[in-house]
Amino acid sequence: MQFAVARRKLFPESGAEWMECAGAYAVFDGVDSPVTQTFGLGMFEEATAGALDTIEKFFRERGAKVDQEVSPMAGLPTVDLLCARGYRPIEISSVMYRAVEKPDSGPGAGITVRVTDPEEGAMWADVSARGWAQNPELTEWIRGFGLIGSARQDCPCFLAEIDGVPGAAGVLCIHDGVALFAGGATVPEMRRRGLQAALLSERMRYAFEHGCALAMMVAEAGGESQRNAERKGFRIAYTRTKWRLS
Repeated sequence: MQFAVARRKLFPESGAEWMECAGAYAVFDGVDSPVTQTFGLGMFEEATAGALDTIEKFFRERGAKVDQEVSPMAGLPTVDLLCARGYRPIEISSVMYRAVEKPDSGPGAGITVRVTDPEEGAMWADVSARGWAQNPELTEWIRGFGLIGSARQDCPCFLAEIDGVPGAAGVLCIHDGVALFAGGATVPEMRRRGLQAALLSERMRYAFEHGCALAMMVAEAGGESQRNAERKGFRIAYTRTKWRLS
């Protein structure tokens, strides 16, 4: 929701918008944005056919696919309703957590990690986009995210460098004592040199220094990112599914 608000402020022509319906947030951040979907469906209020009619209209009027990200805590009635309306699963992700703790040591030799300045948004976005090169459909969205993230006080962007050369980028979103680790990516030519470990550690330090108690991240279920997070002490809270209307 806040991301769509920030995008609309910086890019009024984007048409970014959100609404609340049946306890869920429907966010439109652009036709191809991974943020264009619902959040919290069936968690705080019962998902009904009428509510889905409203949500589906919201996305269709803006030319977007209708994606609903659903927690297992929403229960079988929500899943049954989605199936009956022609939705199919397109993504499974693990929501992970661990306690925030101050790291014992700093980055390795030659590695520095820092929060970027607002005027460095384009550089951060370039590093991030190169790190996510295996997902070319996200390139333009990531470049826009750099400008938006740099403008938000509660969502600092981090850059990891080796001998002053930027090689990895990540984000940390803070809300009510919870630190969400997101967007970690390393450019191909600088991988396996400790940048991601340093990026995670220094974001954890930042979260600790800013009073956070709980760290959270989301990773592809069973993927390499999940396994890396588990090695750093993260555990799976639950697995969620993204459903798309056919």
